Amino acid sequence: MNHITPTRTTSLLFGALALSTPVSAYAQQEAREDIIVSGQQDTPYAEPDLATAPAGPEIEGIISARSNDRLQITAEDGNRTVIALADATRIRASKGFLGLGRETLAAESLLNGLPVSVETVQAGGELVASQISLRNSDLKTATMIHNGTAQGFAEQTAATEALRGRMADIDQYNVKGTTNVNFDTGKAVLSERGKADLCATAQAAENMDNALLLVVGYTDSTGSDELNQRLSEKRAGRVVNYIQQYCGWKPYRMLTPTGMAKADPLASNDTAYGKAQNRRVAVNILVSKGLDGL
Repeated sequence: MNHITPTRTTSLLFGALALSTPVSAYAQQEAREDIIVSGQQDTPYAEPDLATAPAGPEIEGIISARSNDRLQITAEDGNRTVIALADATRIRASKGFLGLGRETLAAESLLNGLPVSVETVQAGGELVASQISLRNSDLKTATMIHNGTAQGFAEQTAATEALRGRMADIDQYNVKGTTNVNFDTGKAVLSERGKADLCATAQAAENMDNALLLVVGYTDSTGSDELNQRLSEKRAGRVVNYIQQYCGWKPYRMLTPTGMAKADPLASNDTAYGKAQNRRVAVNILVSKGLDGL
């Protein structure tokens, strides 16, 4: 796993990149088609008694899709769980100092991309949410992204919003550093070292003026082109989710992630060592040439 490597004003042309697609939208697009589970989506069910139903597991992750009275939650390891909502489901948000105060919210507040913790019960052959907990600060960010309000972003940081607006017409960047996070064969699970490296990269980028992050996933040569394309995209998405959820990086400072399959290998795929180097996600710290040094 490689730490941040300074790079002299190298320019990259990323014509396909657009800031108009927030990363949370990327996650929901990946998962939306899978929210129908065993034909349950359109099947009505009797309202369960949450107080007497047997307890189910607690699910943590982000809301990656929603359809009517069901949510899909994607965990950090990529596992996706469909959970039903009931009339008695409590939705609560922390507020105040240390999150000690709480308020009750309506189901409309459950937006795609929102990190949540869900207490469940087992009813009717599926998991039903008894309580959904979230943070007010996360809800505010998710609402801003959902509504696409430039004013909302400006309330957080006027300088960053101005930068975001200008980036659409700029396709040349200086690469300030790159961190490579490696993966096991066929897997998209982050190691503890990888998690630490990602947060260190986000902190380094935070200390740079006008910095954005570009995340690109890769594979080795094992498997078909179609499989490797999906795997590289999944790895990139996993890294993006972790950086946003656990390292505090704002979605509107993230360029659209991409997967490159087995393209651009760092080493030869003829050896096990070379393949291990190529199974990676590259996190690039970028500053537009037009804004570098401002």
